[in-house]
This record gives sequence, structure tokens and C-alpha cells, in this order.
Amino acid sequence: MYRYDEFDRRFVEERVAEFSDQVARRLSGELSEDQFKPLRLMNGVYLQLHAYMLRIAIPYGTLSSRQLRKLAFIARTYDRGYGHFTTRQNMQLNWIALKDVPEILGHLADVEMHCLQTSGNCIRNVTADQFSGAAADEIADPRPYAEILRQWSSIHPEFTYLPRKFKLAVTGAPNDRAAIQVHDIGLELRRGEAGEIGFAVYVGGGQGRTPMVARKVRDFLPEAELLAYCTAILRVYNLYGRRDNKFKARIKILVHETGIEELKRDIEAEYEALRAENETLSVPAEEIARISAYFAPPAFESLPERSAAFETALLRDPDFARFVERNLVRHKQQGYAALTISLKPIGLPPGDASSSQMEAIADIAERWSFDEIRVSHEQNLVLPHVRLDDVPLVFAELQRNGLAESNAGLVTDIIACPGLDYCSLANARSIPIAQRISERFADPARQREIGDLKLKISGCINACGHHHVGHIGILGVERKGEEFYQITLGGTGDETCSIGEIVGKGFSSAEIVDAVETVIDTYLALRTGPDETFLQAFRRLGEAPFVEALYPAKAA
Repeated sequence: MYRYDEFDRRFVEERVAEFSDQVARRLSGELSEDQFKPLRLMNGVYLQLHAYMLRIAIPYGTLSSRQLRKLAFIARTYDRGYGHFTTRQNMQLNWIALKDVPEILGHLADVEMHCLQTSGNCIRNVTADQFSGAAADEIADPRPYAEILRQWSSIHPEFTYLPRKFKLAVTGAPNDRAAIQVHDIGLELRRGEAGEIGFAVYVGGGQGRTPMVARKVRDFLPEAELLAYCTAILRVYNLYGRRDNKFKARIKILVHETGIEELKRDIEAEYEALRAENETLSVPAEEIARISAYFAPPAFESLPERSAAFETALLRDPDFARFVERNLVRHKQQGYAALTISLKPIGLPPGDASSSQMEAIADIAERWSFDEIRVSHEQNLVLPHVRLDDVPLVFAELQRNGLAESNAGLVTDIIACPGLDYCSLANARSIPIAQRISERFADPARQREIGDLKLKISGCINACGHHHVGHIGILGVERKGEEFYQITLGGTGDETCSIGEIVGKGFSSAEIVDAVETVIDTYLALRTGPDETFLQAFRRLGEAPFVEALYPAKAA
């Protein structure tokens, strides 16, 4: 795990001191809210419906037990005893007092954390696959490259004030668990013909009011050229990106309006000019090795492929067997597994963890997972390195702390933004809809019958709940003072990325859960068998049978 060097520590401490002074000036009235807004956004502070919200960066979703305990302490001391994990692998505190923010930032700095670049028109927190360094299908761990990008992009003088926010994601496997094709820049690690590391580069993906799938601009970029090529992309965007209309200021609009071929020519020309004038943008092999050393695999034991303790628990405990079926991922190291800790208990807000739960997870990780925790973009936590022998013990601890929900990837594993309960931009509530849907499908047997299904809810067109890439997506809209919910079908954020199709007019809050059930019942009736997933069935059938089931009068 990356540890701050002397520059990082001094840099963060200086920013904490600077923002402390800015907060004091705002509280004294010396700064107006308009003057203070750009300053607070640079430090991850939002003004929401009821209070200030603080967004804490968790680069590429990697946490130590010490850091998670500190988050638990901050949530208990300065908030209401819980934190909300987001689709950008960050954590949000929704009820902070502005006067406490400098003190909170000081606590974060003590454990090498901060809130920089979690908001504003800048390069945001770089995200990665939550199973980085563990997944059996991984070509290489993407986190060293995410860390190189983090260091390069932190308060980059050329890219501090971009036309709009800018998001990067990196995956180390062909099975994309980082949703790289709905990012401004998406990077997929690959090996060249001689076995060398490089990247496929995607540009121009995004969600929001104009969802688009990214376009590939490079099949193979050598690893040493990563920063030069990303700089070229950012320069082209900074030069040509729309600044006259914030709704058209993302690079995806530039791709759409310019055309991908012309944009590729501009990027390649800038890239060649950069290489000619400034060789320092090439990342030296020794620097890649230095950063990679921070992410060296832990001291794995040489273990047999099978575990008697694990297999005995599978036979004796049906609850454990269900957990293993859904929440265990095969590890690249024999005798180990990665475990998803679902933050989607039936009937409770998705993505939330209490301070006591965070402390329990920190204890479990310290004892059984080499002191490491990951945050997934699906708003769950992950223990990346657990011995198969220890999985039953971990499961028992998760049960004791209300964290053993066996629903990873099922219909109740819902992504939802905070919605109108918190967010000043939202048009409709997300959390109550998610709670009601999870209650409707609470029966574990019914969830398993339905199988893999990603359901995602956003409370406004900004799409923080990633509804565009949900197999079933729900968008909250406001109409004449009432909340309505629009359904999209067939989206996915994986390597077969697609944007969901709008199926018709919205449903009221009272109708939406029944509508979701209608969609799922239609799928179950029409699938070719239990092995055909919802997404596969939708792609085979198209939207027609679902529209007919949802709007029978219209079909007639």
C-alpha cells in the first residue's frame, strides 16, 4: 500500500493550514459564500440541503485498517455515526459542521488521507478494480499506475481549472470491474507481443444528461508513455472543451461534436509534440518499479488448493454456503479468496456503514486480510486477501456485526445516490426507493432465482447512481411538484459497456416498485433457462416484451 513521502506529507499539511484560514474567514463573514465556494470545493466540501457534506478521497479504493478506524472515529465524533461509500470509491459525511472541517482534515492527514480534488473542475479521484492485486483474471495490478496518475494529477497547474470535472479509471483485467468505458479516460492494462505492459486507451465516456460510451483511441500505449499521452488528452480537452455551457463541457461532448478520428489526430499530434519537447513526461522504469514496490503482494503462505475447514463449513452451514456463492471471488494465489462485504442490508440505505461496523471491518482486515480493505464502485467493501481456512471465521464475525448479507451482484445489491434526502441537485428520492425494492425482493431464494442483476438508481440527471449502466436503471424526475421514476433497461458498465434504453413514461413513487417487479417477472417468464442472465435475455429479446408488460394499454 502506498505511503506518503515527504512531499505528500508537507503538501497535505500546508493545504490543511490554508483551508483552516479560509474557513475562519468564512465563519467571521470576511468571505461571502460566493467567494468561499470555489475554495471549499477544492477541499471536498459541498453545501447540501441540510448541512455541509465532506467527500474524502480513497485513491483507487484502497484503505488500511488504521485509515478505516480513523474514518469511523471522524464519523462518530463529527457526524451522525456513519459514512456513505460512493461510486467513485470515496466516502462522504453528510452532516458535518463547517467549523469542524479543519479539525477533520487534520485527523485525515494523520493517517495519510485528504479531501483534495474530490470536487470542482479538476481531475478527480482515480479509481480502479476493487479486486486489484487479487483477481485470478488480472494481467497486472493497476494500482501502481493509478498512483502514478494520482501524483501527476494532484493540483496539476495546467489542469486545476478545466472546463468541467475529469475522471480516470484503470482496470488490470479484461473483465472490466472499474467501468472504464464510462470515464473521461479509461485505461485497460494489456501485454504486448513481447509480454511488455501497456494500455488500451478509451476517451470520452460518461453518464449525466448525455450518456456516452468511450471510444478507443489507442490499442496499445507503452507504460512509460502513460503520463505523456494523458497530458496530451487533457491539453486537447482544455483547449477545445466547451466553456460556454457547463452541460456541454465534458470531453464526451468534444468527442461527439469533433468526431473521434479528428480528435485522435489532435491527441496524437499533441502527444508527439510533448515527446519531442519534454522527455521528462516519460515515466522511467525505475520510478514504475519504485511505486510498484508499494503494492507488492503480501506474504502469502504456500497453501493447498482446497481447505477442509472451508469445505466443512460449506456442508454444515447453508447461510455460509449462500455467502460463498455470491460474495467470494477466486484469488490469483492458491488457498486464498477475496470477499465482498455487502453494504446493502435489506431495507437500509445502500452504501452506508456505521462507525462500529467500520471498526469491526478494520479488526477483521487486520487479523485475516493483511490489514487491507477496498472500496468498490458498487458501494461495497472488499477484503482482498483471506485464506480459505479463515473464510468461515470471517463470515462469523461479519454475521455478528450485521455485515453478512449474501447478495453481491443480486437484485438487492442496489447502487443508489443520496438523492433528495440530502442532495441539493436531486429531483427525487433514491434511498427510499432502494429500500422498498430490497424489501420486495428480500427472499434469498427469490434473489438467487433471478440471478445476476445490477439495479441502479439516480435522483437526478447527473447520474451519480450510474442508472445509465444498470441492467435496470431508475432515474428520478420531478413533474409538477411530484416525484416520478423513469426506467431504462439493458445498460452495463463492464467490458461490453452499453447505455440503457428508456422504455417509456415514468412511474410514480407508489408505482415504481411494482414496475420493477413486472420487468423482472417478464424476464423470468421469457428467459431460455436459469443460466440466461437478465442482460443476456434483454439483448436477445429487445425492449418490446418489457414495454408491453409495463404499458399494456399502450401495447393494445
